[in-house]
Amino acid sequence: MIVLGLLFGLIAGLLLGGRLGRLVDVHLRWMGLIFIALLVRVATQLALDSDIALVDTLRLPLFAVAFGVLTVGLWLNRSQPGLMAVAVGAASNGFAVVVNGGWMPVWRPALAAVGIGPEELNTSFHRPLPDELGLDFLLRAGPLGDTLPVPLPFLTNVSSVGDVFIGMGLGWFVFATLLRSQNVAEGAMTIGPGPSTEATAAAMDTPVVLGGSRGAGVRMPMPAAVGDRIRAHPYIRLAMDARFVSFWLAQTISLFGDRLHQVALGVLVYAITDSPLLTGLVFLVATLPNILLGPIAGTFVDRWEHRTVLIVSDVIRAGLVLLLPIAAAVNVALIYPLVFAVTTVSLFFRPAKVALVPRIVKREDLLAANSATWTADTLADIGGFPLAGLFVAFVGAELAIVFWVDAATYLLSALLLVGISVPPLVRKVVPRARGAMAAFFGELVEGWQFLRGQPPLIQNTLVSAVAQMSVGVTLALTVVYARDWLDGLIIPYPQNYAAIETAIGVGNLVGGLTVGAFGARLRKGWLVVGGFIVMGLATVGLGMTGNVLLALVAAALIGIANLVYVIPTQTLFLELTPIEMMGRVVAFRASLVFGSMTAAMGIAGVLAEQIPVGLVIAGFGALTCLAGVIGALLPAVRDA
Repeated sequence: MIVLGLLFGLIAGLLLGGRLGRLVDVHLRWMGLIFIALLVRVATQLALDSDIALVDTLRLPLFAVAFGVLTVGLWLNRSQPGLMAVAVGAASNGFAVVVNGGWMPVWRPALAAVGIGPEELNTSFHRPLPDELGLDFLLRAGPLGDTLPVPLPFLTNVSSVGDVFIGMGLGWFVFATLLRSQNVAEGAMTIGPGPSTEATAAAMDTPVVLGGSRGAGVRMPMPAAVGDRIRAHPYIRLAMDARFVSFWLAQTISLFGDRLHQVALGVLVYAITDSPLLTGLVFLVATLPNILLGPIAGTFVDRWEHRTVLIVSDVIRAGLVLLLPIAAAVNVALIYPLVFAVTTVSLFFRPAKVALVPRIVKREDLLAANSATWTADTLADIGGFPLAGLFVAFVGAELAIVFWVDAATYLLSALLLVGISVPPLVRKVVPRARGAMAAFFGELVEGWQFLRGQPPLIQNTLVSAVAQMSVGVTLALTVVYARDWLDGLIIPYPQNYAAIETAIGVGNLVGGLTVGAFGARLRKGWLVVGGFIVMGLATVGLGMTGNVLLALVAAALIGIANLVYVIPTQTLFLELTPIEMMGRVVAFRASLVFGSMTAAMGIAGVLAEQIPVGLVIAGFGALTCLAGVIGALLPAVRDA
């Protein structure tokens, strides 16, 4: 993982015009600490490999000092892009080593999965974990050990979650360093009013299932050189913001973990109950908090410090996910309230994440920040679900480790958030003549009144509620469509179902990158309108064709159009909503949109029992087109 991260950062940086010589110009703070830590780490390992008895006796304090000092040295350099992620990865690995008395725990089934035999295990550093997942595995920090198989040619190995953080962090550090301007001084690589964090479009227009001060800014002058133009691009400016990098990397890893445990949850419940109904009920329960509790959560978030909400949410979700396999072993019915609780906590995370962005990202970079963070979610969809399927198949009956690995990603994400400084938010304090409950509901109503009183926001929300009904329909009926409507000649079922979902994910990626790169030049309102119309037409085409290749093209267009309207909508809300009301306003919008999507799923299921599934999908696609046309006729929508 570490080698892959370094290679990716090096290649990407060179392809974008970076220079290797800039790696030599980097000046880290307290470099001596880092050097001493690495020296102790390497020297201890060499001495252990040489069977030096004294070093073997002192292995625990030596490794503790090495990892501890390394973490401190990297923490002191967290202003450098990627190094905060490296610090968290080093701390994670060091914790696992210390808990195991100076050995790194390794899971033998992971070794077997990549063809590494017991005789190839480095016994001077690695100590096997119990094959059976249980309390002993957990107490020995198993989720933080080497449990992830890496079956890549020439790089076959097993890695830890910490290794993944280290690899991604180092890769990003190399990438940003190669592209940094020569006149950028030490500690001045952050561009903008402050640190950046994640503000995904999913926070507003994708339902949560289980598990994320404004200023005009200063417009940068037009550079002459190609390299300068690359560095001036919003994506590159964000990539050089160390705190944005830390958040983006943390959330990307956590999103991959979410995909792991979402797949594992369905497999686990189905294996226990042998009931498709009870399995589907898990995901229905997981969507209910979006409709029932969103505005309430948003109101609380507007009262609290946003970064604190993110950190506490990550820690609570880690604990809840950790309990899922334990609850299943006791009684499968206990899974349902836990799943509801995980999504409920995520409802606090989502508006806090959105509200944080305009405090720390320049206004002119909001669109790019939304695009970049949505891209992380899309990458998790494209790569996470296939990897989740492979990992779940690999662990077999030992599904608990999937949930425990996801819990580890939440905890490491929380650690990264701790290291991100956020400008303080000053809220107006007014005397309250009412009781606490009355004041709370007064704030709740205030959020709704603000949304209703802003024509660009409320009209966009109502048009989206109609247009996105087709999203709920495709979520509900794609499996039936793939089995009963497509010809299955080129790609048989169920592979055609997986191919359609992948095509939508690829479209999301293309759409997100395109909007981030060129969307700032266009009116947000026309992007929203055009996105709805194109998605509607593509959905009609999807429903009317039985050819799998044409269906894949239509699915990719749906994915592209989805991001063409989602990202500008997110940016519009960030620009027009006061920070102190962001949580409530976003939550009300989410409840309206998700409510219509959920209703559409139920209606479509009933209709599909009576008429062909393709016609149902095409009909809702036509409704999306109609919503886009209505949006084009509404000045508050199209001219936003």
